[in-house]
Formats: sequence, structure tokens, C-alpha cells
Amino acid sequence: MTREPTLLTMIGVLLGSGIAIGACSSGSGTSGGPGTSSGPAPAPSQSAPSSTASHDGAYHPVIDPATFSNRVTNRYFPLRADATLVYEGTRDGRPQRDEVVVTKETRVIMGVRCTVVRDTVTSNGALVEKTTDWYAQSAAGDVWYFGEATGEYANGNLTSTKGSWEAGVDAAQPGVVMKAHPKPGDSYRQEYRPGEAEDMAKVLRTTATVNVKVGRFTNVVVTDDTDPLNPDKADHKFYAPGVGLVQADRVRSGHHEHIALVERHG
Repeated sequence: MTREPTLLTMIGVLLGSGIAIGACSSGSGTSGGPGTSSGPAPAPSQSAPSSTASHDGAYHPVIDPATFSNRVTNRYFPLRADATLVYEGTRDGRPQRDEVVVTKETRVIMGVRCTVVRDTVTSNGALVEKTTDWYAQSAAGDVWYFGEATGEYANGNLTSTKGSWEAGVDAAQPGVVMKAHPKPGDSYRQEYRPGEAEDMAKVLRTTATVNVKVGRFTNVVVTDDTDPLNPDKADHKFYAPGVGLVQADRVRSGHHEHIALVERHG
């Protein structure tokens, strides 16, 4: 992304964090109820789309909607309907809080029915950013990121939607936020809209131990998240089995940030 996002706005990446707010695609829609799918996923033995790291501008994963489901059960990135995760931390000494809610809503993007996740970032009680993210899981078990609608706020007013993107719109393509079986050295695109959203990740470890307010976690996957559009930024993210993101630290940039999971419901 060309903006300088906070760690709290990137808990999915990307939670990796779109299409600009207010925009829409003829292929999108919503449907109530958890577990709603565009169709039964075939056996994992079928070929799966790839999100390998590339800088040559030729990134075009082949997406077959029949091989995706909005039921995201990846052990390192589970999205249970009605689950809420709350993170707290600091950015340059200022407190920040992020509440992430996995909704029962779905949205169809590139023919794939995705789960809708909403997260809200506040600082000292004031709204900083609101983001809606769209995820789906492939038959192979990888969690794919199909976009985000994000808005930044100041004094209660919307000031920017920069960084938003939707797969299939303006040359944007979906990316992977978590592999089914991550291994050290794995690298992949998390999102792709040329010149706007190009975050990437590389798996550093799969056996880390992390202690946060909600507990102690072992066999944690650690990723190094980078942005070719902002080379000075790098984040280390920690994903615990059965939970998802539990901690993130900015390890390179002009900002100092740390977040950790403090509440978990559902």
C-alpha cells in the first residue's frame, strides 16, 4: 500500500487490510448465515491456485470458484462466525485498540463467496480506521484475501479510502494470507493492486512461543510482512494454532508499534 498503515489496521494481512468505499462490482452480493458456500469444494488433491512472490507484474492466479468456500477453517487463520478478537498496543507511544468481528455476512468476488470481516481501530477512544475485509479458503486449505474497503478517520470524519481494493477490479488480484501448511522460507503475495496494494509475506518460523494476555501459545507461525511500495516498512506477525494472529511488531520503519491479543470471544 502507498499509505503508511498501522499494525492494527493490518491484522489480517492483512488480518491483512479493498475496493474504494461506496464502489461495487456486478459480481458481488451478500447472503446471510455462516458456512454459506458457492458450492462444494473438491478434494485437496485437485490443483490449487498459486500466490508465489513475484515482482514482474505478471501475477494472475487462476481462480476457480468451485474450489473455494467462505468457511475458513485454516488452523492458523480460523474465521468463526460471530467470533470477536480484540487487540491492544501502542504506536509511537499512543495507545491503540482494534476490535475484529467475523460476521455471518458473505460477499461474492470473482465468483467466489467470501466471508466478511470488520475491524475498527481507535486511539484514546477516537475512531482512527474502519475496514471491511473479504476472505475465502481454497480446497488446499490456503486462506485467500479478496480485498478490503477501508476508511481513515479524523475527528469523526472520513478523510481517506486509500489502500482499498477488490480482486477483479482495476487489475487487482487476490492473494494468500495464510498457507494451509506453512513452512520456513515460503513466500507469497497477500494482496495485489498495482501501485496501491502489494503486500507480501515470508514464513520465518513455525515453532515460536508467544505469551500474551489471553494465554501462552506454542508452535506459533512467524511471518515477515513487507510492502514493495514502502520498502522501509516490515512487520513480524505471530499466528497461533486454533486462534490466528496473537501478536505483531513493526521491526523496521520510522514508527514503533506493538500489538497483542487481549480478548477473544466466540
